Amino acid sequence: MKKRPTDTKARGIHELYSDDPEMADKQLWDREVDPTSRRGFLKRSSLLAMAAAVGGSIPFANHMPGGLIPAALAQSNESFQLKGKEGLTVLNDRPINAETPPHLLDDDITPARHMFVRNNGIPPAIADIDADTWQLEIGGESCKNPQSFSIAELKEQFEHHTYQLQVECGGNGRSEFVPSASGNQWTTGAVACPTFTGVRLRDVLEACGIADDAVYTGNYGADAHASGNPDKDAISRGVPIEKALEDESLIAWAMNGEDIPYLNGYPLRVVCGGWPGSVSGKWLKRIVIRNQKHDGTKMAAPSYSVPQHPVAPGSQVPLEDFVTIQSMPVKSLVTFPQSGADQALGEAMTVRGHAWAGDLAVKKVQVSIDFGATWHDAELKNPPNRLAWQRWTTSVEFPEPGYFEVWARATDENGLSQPMVVPGWNPKGYLNNACHRIAVQVAEEVS
Repeated sequence: MKKRPTDTKARGIHELYSDDPEMADKQLWDREVDPTSRRGFLKRSSLLAMAAAVGGSIPFANHMPGGLIPAALAQSNESFQLKGKEGLTVLNDRPINAETPPHLLDDDITPARHMFVRNNGIPPAIADIDADTWQLEIGGESCKNPQSFSIAELKEQFEHHTYQLQVECGGNGRSEFVPSASGNQWTTGAVACPTFTGVRLRDVLEACGIADDAVYTGNYGADAHASGNPDKDAISRGVPIEKALEDESLIAWAMNGEDIPYLNGYPLRVVCGGWPGSVSGKWLKRIVIRNQKHDGTKMAAPSYSVPQHPVAPGSQVPLEDFVTIQSMPVKSLVTFPQSGADQALGEAMTVRGHAWAGDLAVKKVQVSIDFGATWHDAELKNPPNRLAWQRWTTSVEFPEPGYFEVWARATDENGLSQPMVVPGWNPKGYLNNACHRIAVQVAEEVS
């Protein structure tokens, strides 16, 4: 993945679209993006050209979906270094957004250094953050007794809870949609599943009194709008009151037993696992209990919304035809081996990864080495708690030398499975849960 351009023309585009960073990004991507997407569709390639490119024959090429770029050509090893992070790939630097290569997500519990970064605005200066004096306000028209809490008071007055919670950006996988959608061109790495420690959002809201007409919550953080306009919020999203009152919805001050990383919301954030990460507000300063659907920044369509009916790619969709994204779809990721692995013929290869399904559990994970012509079941573990991802493991053997791809497909408890390539198009490029795949080169001997 190319880093976001930093030349003079790019800076001029961002000045022109200073009030709409996503549109600026789209202009840059339209100018810079390769004519083939990273997962991609080669329009003028041939089987021979692909075989030459990957360095050998492709035994199951007759099963490969038409025009698909081999995973060996779609991968990228470019990295971007952020303080406290390791191996992340930058997508945007204003605001900072960076994703994690799949092989760095192999841990059962995502370490802080591999937690992706998704910012809508400019984080508060770290020098201005004092956890000892940080205040969280609870209010809103459906709050009976508005109050303010320091972090120390939250810790003292409410029971502590720790859950492993899966967080994924709603636009994860956006780069695979054709025609392209504006916004950060995430591939597969805007997902993580660390542990979070804090107090239940429910306990705090109930302590402040939830009126009978409450239907939604809204979050406000200390991050500033990317334009620098002090009258604009960077983002202010929330969830229906039913989601807010779930056991696993937290106001958290710790991740993996330590302070939440600065770029992930230190010193306080909301975590509502299984829904788009945008509802899990960072640098949390205020929560409101609403008697209507929250109307904060990026709550209105088309932000974090998809058409309520299927649409043709490239269609103009009226705003009234959008619905807000809630639970994320079923998905899986191959985390071992790294794409591009070399494998000796006749030796079994261990393959593993994670699977998740928003509010639901995953029922099964299957793997294919012949571009989806046949599938076999992987071993699937139960999640450590609700809304955590699930580890899957299997082994595969390859029938002959050549270029192969290992594909993973998860099915949720309601029987819905991942699509093999790309799901239905939507204008903002949300909810891409296509099968993940890695490239493997099989030879008689591997040096």
